[in-house]
Order: sequence, then C-alpha cells, then structure tokens
Amino acid sequence: MNHLIAPSILSADFANLKEDILMLNNSEADWIHVDVMDGLFVPNISFGFPVMAAVKNYALKPLDVHLMIVDPDRYLEAFKTAGANVITVHYEACTHLDRTVHKIKELGCKAGVALNPHTPVSLLENVIEEIDMVLIMSVNPGFGGQKFIQNTYNKIQELRAMANEKNPSLLIEVDGGVSSHNSLALLKAGANVLVAGNAIFGADDPVHAISEMKKLSPDIFQV
Repeated sequence: MNHLIAPSILSADFANLKEDILMLNNSEADWIHVDVMDGLFVPNISFGFPVMAAVKNYALKPLDVHLMIVDPDRYLEAFKTAGANVITVHYEACTHLDRTVHKIKELGCKAGVALNPHTPVSLLENVIEEIDMVLIMSVNPGFGGQKFIQNTYNKIQELRAMANEKNPSLLIEVDGGVSSHNSLALLKAGANVLVAGNAIFGADDPVHAISEMKKLSPDIFQV
C-alpha cells in the first residue's frame, strides 16, 4: 500500500487553527493527527473534546487521535463522538489491552496501540493480530520538537517482521522527529504512516512539504 501522511496539529498555529485545517484539506495529507495529552501520562496538557469538535467541523480528512492519557477506556466513546476515525492508546496505559482494542473496534474506529521508546515490540506478540495499527514513538511522548531516537529503525524492522507473519495489513505509524531527512529511511524500515508536525507546519510551504513527503517511495535508490 502507499504510505500515509498524518500532519500533527500539535504543531499548528492554534490562533489560526481553522485556516491550518483548511490547508490540510487542500493538501495531499491522508489523515489529521490529533495528540491528546492529560498532564498525567505525559508531562504536558494539549487539548480535548472542544478542540476536537472544532477540528471536526472543518476537517475533510480522517482524524487520527493519539491518546497520551491514563485509563483511556473512560473516554473512548466520547472521542468517537467527537469525530475520531482512528483511536490509538498506549500499551503502557492499558491494564486490559485486548479489551480496550476490541472496544475501539466496536465503536467503528481503527484501533491503534502506541509504544514508548523503551517498550519492546515483542510485548505485542499476543495481540498484534487484533490491532489495526501500531504507533512507534520515536521521541519520548509529551512535547513536540524533540530529537529523533535512532533505535526507532530497529523497532520498526522488528515489528514489520512480526506483522508479516501474523498481520500483514498492519499499519506502522511513526511519531516524533519525522522530517525530510529521515522519512525515506523510515519507509524503507517498514513504516507506512508518517506523523509530522514541525516538518510540515514549520515549512515555508506546508502543502509542498506534505507533497514531497507523500511522493517518497521505499523503492527510491538512496546513496
């Protein structure tokens, strides 16, 4: 499958969020990535249902909601109601992960599971067949603009090998420090959903930046 681009509105201009959403609508972006932080699971607070509802009013692309919160089961239905198409929870935040994954799917959303940088992909072996997507955190969650963690490539390769055996259609999303400098290498490692914040919203021409990231192919020869 062709890879997907999911710009993260955590890096958008919150004073002009409507304009940024309209820009994404008119770009080659596939999803709109929404990072929800509660100040407990991660040391930051981002936004919740009111902002989600505002984004949904204008978004023409699916909303890819990444819940960096404790006990996410409490809010799954509310985020679906607020417009989520994809809901990703953290492995580290779920006591009964299989139950949580099935609840997300019962709501009609794609179910994703995120792994922090220190969490091995092997822990997903017994649930990977039930998951639509795994999000590999390539920075420690909580803040934008962090330095990319190089071990991410190894984790993606390991996860792709596991998926090829147990769930070939698995989406592998990468979030954190994704840019024009590493996007191709991430695709070659086995990722197929790229979340980018500063690389897009910090560009002189965000629509062009998305287009350039979208046209990349793992088959491209790299010296």
